[in-house]
Amino acid sequence: MRNRFPVALFAVFLISPALFAQPASTQQGAAPQAADLAAIRAQIDAMRADYEKKIQDLQKQLDDIQVRQTSPAPAATAPAALAQTPSTAVTGGTVSAGKGFNPDISVIGDFLGAAGSNQVNPSPVFEMHESEVSFQAVVDPYARADFFLSFGEEGVELEEGYVTFPTLPGGFLAKVGKMRASFGKVNTLHNHVMPWTDRPLVTTNLVGGEDGIDDTGFSVARLIPNKLLFLEATGQAFRGNSGEGLYQSSQRSDLTYVGHLRGYHDITENTNLDLGFSYSHGHNASGVVAGDDIGRFTTQLYGGDATIRWKPLQRSVYHSFVGRSEFVWSKRDQFGGTQDAKGYFVSADYQLARRWYMGGRYDRSGRPTDAALIDRGQSLILSYFPSEFSQIRGQYRRTNYADGPTANEFLFQFQFAIGAHGAHPF
Repeated sequence: MRNRFPVALFAVFLISPALFAQPASTQQGAAPQAADLAAIRAQIDAMRADYEKKIQDLQKQLDDIQVRQTSPAPAATAPAALAQTPSTAVTGGTVSAGKGFNPDISVIGDFLGAAGSNQVNPSPVFEMHESEVSFQAVVDPYARADFFLSFGEEGVELEEGYVTFPTLPGGFLAKVGKMRASFGKVNTLHNHVMPWTDRPLVTTNLVGGEDGIDDTGFSVARLIPNKLLFLEATGQAFRGNSGEGLYQSSQRSDLTYVGHLRGYHDITENTNLDLGFSYSHGHNASGVVAGDDIGRFTTQLYGGDATIRWKPLQRSVYHSFVGRSEFVWSKRDQFGGTQDAKGYFVSADYQLARRWYMGGRYDRSGRPTDAALIDRGQSLILSYFPSEFSQIRGQYRRTNYADGPTANEFLFQFQFAIGAHGAHPF
């Protein structure tokens, strides 16, 4: 654009001699030609002024664009904003806002098999344990929705379905709907993200089995600002019916309450530590006969969990380590007094190569209705990941039941996924 005016002016000057040349025989018309010459010069001056104005305007636009490109972007403050927003305890990642009418859809299949002997808690030799269908999308700039349907061989149920509001005043995050409670770590995990084919004995005995504390209600979370670590507090209230014999409400006021405090800290660039403390309170089914209130008994759960991860930056594709542990103390009121049952598990998983993982787990847990009965178990696990969309796992499990013969089993699992499934909480 800058070179157009000189070119035009040069062209005018080239043709000017032809315009201004006057043959000797026409000197008598000099007066009219002088007037024409003045008019042409006036046009040239007008063109020059017009071109100079256009060049100045274009130069100003170019300078404005360069200033915007070199000045700090507003997104530079994003880390500070994220630091004031609680992590969304959802089983899904960020979804594009343009998908409100076309949510991300995925299906995950979980096939289980069992061989060996277990007379106390036998599993089918083959079982399509679960087919999870998820629908995830942003509702608007202020909310997102996540729905997870679980299809089993005997029917379908809503595993989770909730809406999340991550930008509430005061730095709060809220969820409303049906969801897994933030009690410990294992209770929040869907089956397909666990590092084992089963759930630990402490979860099965004391925290409601496979379904765990999974109920309809609302959740509020907020980060606690500090300079040492990531610290998040969560409070939840549920309808009061969850787990396999864990909580059961007989009145509208029989709500279940859950509180969780989580702390996360990077020890080194390769290692981090995650600690959590949990509490839960609700009414149990003891003494409730056909809806009548006899006894009004309650159950309280206290929990602590710890997770340590090691993943070297230079070799993270080939080697890593995750150690997990969770402790639960159950205080259940019932006829005959309170039962104080305790349980825990400790596990370790090491990545041998890019696609191979090996791990072990030790379980110990009392029974909620009879704390004197103690179950113990040991497991060895080997997992192979052909890709990020499938996995094959084998697990040898030995369980010493307090009221039955010892079980020795080999469990195997095939999992596969199709569609876009968001990342799970860290």
